[in-house]
Amino acid sequence: MSTMEREAKESDDFFDFGAAPPFKISEIRAAIPKECWVKDPWRSMSYVMRDVTVIVGLAAAAAYFNNWLIWPLYWLAQGTMFWAIFVLGHDCGHGSFSDNPKLNSFAGHLLHSSILVPYNGWRISHRHHHQNHGHVENDESWHPLNEDVYKNLSYTTRKLRFTWPFPLLAYPLYLVIRSPGKSGSHFDPECDLFAPNERNHVIISNTCWTAVAMTLTGLVTIFGPIQVLKLYGVPYLVFVMWLDLVTYLHHHGHEDKLPWYRSKDWSYLRGSLTTVDRDYGWINNIHHDIGTHVIHHLFPQIPHYHLKQATEAVKPILGKYYREPKKSGPIPLHLLETITKSLKKDHFVSATGGVVYYDRSESSQILSDLNKKYIYSISKNKYK
Repeated sequence: MSTMEREAKESDDFFDFGAAPPFKISEIRAAIPKECWVKDPWRSMSYVMRDVTVIVGLAAAAAYFNNWLIWPLYWLAQGTMFWAIFVLGHDCGHGSFSDNPKLNSFAGHLLHSSILVPYNGWRISHRHHHQNHGHVENDESWHPLNEDVYKNLSYTTRKLRFTWPFPLLAYPLYLVIRSPGKSGSHFDPECDLFAPNERNHVIISNTCWTAVAMTLTGLVTIFGPIQVLKLYGVPYLVFVMWLDLVTYLHHHGHEDKLPWYRSKDWSYLRGSLTTVDRDYGWINNIHHDIGTHVIHHLFPQIPHYHLKQATEAVKPILGKYYREPKKSGPIPLHLLETITKSLKKDHFVSATGGVVYYDRSESSQILSDLNKKYIYSISKNKYK
């Protein structure tokens, strides 16, 4: 046990988040009002129409004014809207958009393909993430490295993984090669992520993705690369940063050390309870309350417009296992500080043990020592 953990256990207000909860998932489910399970396709489609209308309006306005005072504002706004329609496509993937699988698939492909996300490939890998969340080895995304792997990372890999802002640009790479320690690709029908009966679904999504990529290529030949970059390319990068920021912060960076599990110590309930809700201020409504994340991990079938009500209903049961998010101002700038601190400290977990935590007491020193070794080797080779 590390010094930090011993000190925490000696504190009067210490709560062991890694202990098995005294309630069952059935008790949580029973506390959720019946109306929270109702999926309204018309309401879901109204959010799609709202977001698409805003996206078209923003693009038209930016192209009309074509002013360098306007473009940065457009990039931030449009990138945020790209992120918003990703969240709606995410709901399609969970089946919380509607009870109609065909409508979910149609809307999901429309929304995700438009922002260069292979809908079915991502949908299946995201399902795997939910089914294994909180498991050190089996989780699909943003799972921790163990100490042995961390110490053997190259200098470049460490810098890209733990230095701002590189982790916020990881998503396109993740789609192509998955997370560290995982093999295959979201575009490869033969990847071990996909069952044999899912491979045709991956091919369909790849076809939709390719159609959008070809359309963008055609627009480049018509309007030129600079205009397409301004209207689509930069907002796409902002969307990627939103996605990586939000998904990282839902699973890292809390002031309390949150557990990760292995083997028999892991369960769906314990893994789901390690997620963290976040408050994004004005952005909460824009990105469809995705910050209400704990109840979403427990029951991904609940539509996004019922997540807040469901969360309030289960808080008495969850007790201290639910961590209230820090209140945000209109713009969630405080989260930039949160992720910066986490990237400096949350680097690895023990290579052994059923319940493990990021070892914040040692990771910074190890990274510093490795950096010094790298700098020394560069200097030595330079003056040979």
